[in-house]
Amino acid sequence: MTEIASPHISRPRILVLGVMRGRPGSPPFRIMEVDGQVVGAARAVTDVLETAAAYGIIVHDLDDPEVVRWVGGDKFTWTPH
Repeated sequence: MTEIASPHISRPRILVLGVMRGRPGSPPFRIMEVDGQVVGAARAVTDVLETAAAYGIIVHDLDDPEVVRWVGGDKFTWTPH
């Protein structure tokens, strides 16, 4: 019997969406989801860490796709293209 390996696509607890423009004069932000629920906006990587901690998630590595998935940029992307 031959087993076919299926790719494992994890669902991280934290999802940080692409940069969005705020109202004129306000800084850009990224929408954050925790466990599939929108929980707020992040304007810097520290906001991501603080929000994660508020939900009981300790992030040891922001580059670990099993914990945090960055959409539309990485942890250094905080301005719109």
